[in-house]
Amino acid sequence: MTNDMQKTPTRRIGILAYDGVQMSAVLGLADVFSVASRIGAPLGGVGFATTVLVRGDLRKEALDVVIVPPSLSGARGAGEVLAHSWLQKQAAGGVLVCSVCAGAFWLGHAGLLDGRPVTTHWALEVEFMRAFPAALLAPEHMLIDDGNLITAGGVMAWVDLGLHLVERFAGSEIMARTARHLLVDPPRRAQSHYQRFEPEMAHGDTNILAVQRSLEAQIGGPVSVAQMAARASCSNRSLLRRFKAATGFSPMQYVQRLRIERARGFLERGKLPVGEIGYRLGYQDSSAFIRVFRQITGLSPAAYRKRFYCV
Repeated sequence: MTNDMQKTPTRRIGILAYDGVQMSAVLGLADVFSVASRIGAPLGGVGFATTVLVRGDLRKEALDVVIVPPSLSGARGAGEVLAHSWLQKQAAGGVLVCSVCAGAFWLGHAGLLDGRPVTTHWALEVEFMRAFPAALLAPEHMLIDDGNLITAGGVMAWVDLGLHLVERFAGSEIMARTARHLLVDPPRRAQSHYQRFEPEMAHGDTNILAVQRSLEAQIGGPVSVAQMAARASCSNRSLLRRFKAATGFSPMQYVQRLRIERARGFLERGKLPVGEIGYRLGYQDSSAFIRVFRQITGLSPAAYRKRFYCV
């Protein structure tokens, strides 16, 4: 099923309808995006085109977002090898990958959750931790946005995810209007008041994408232009030019924004001291970390935590 939008730009969203999926979530998400598109059209807003994908129909068409909805059947996707491979390819190609409730198990089996902060239904905590011990599970959160990975918690958290994606791509005004039209509460997380770092991953430069993946995996480690250039198999000068063309940032600006985005998560979801967060993210001097954090977010780490910490 496809909802083809005439307006541009359009975000293309694929919803995975596996065996045992919660169909109300599949169809409900499609409705949320359809409503957001209609509301945004007169305002020149972003449109949304949704495609429901079933087994044997994991299309090769370009997508911006993939969503794995909840399951009401107890399905966990352990044997869905073709779906795992497809999800891996989508993520590697820069597609934003999302899950709701037990849908996170599909992402886990696809190897996409190691070292990443994620959430799922609180009742699945023990089962999930046993299956994916390398994931940083925080089941107390309804939704966790970790850049190119978004996970939502409860069975009905598809509403939160849908509105969050509308806000991320179309802005807070269209999200709020969509929520009012549907008579539902806006997403509970308030970090949307601040601009999030959304790295460009679909630029087509595979060598620069490899550098970006490596930075995500080693966010707290030492980094230099020379190291990145070696990863991209090019000269330092070429790396600087290509990286800026692909991402819109210089390599070191990108590193700083990636680190601060990860710091937001630490501050929102944990109680680590500010200095320890900075150290884990590669800042040897806590004052330097605080200065960069304030420059990018407009708040000190302490003030940010006070405002956005979720227990």
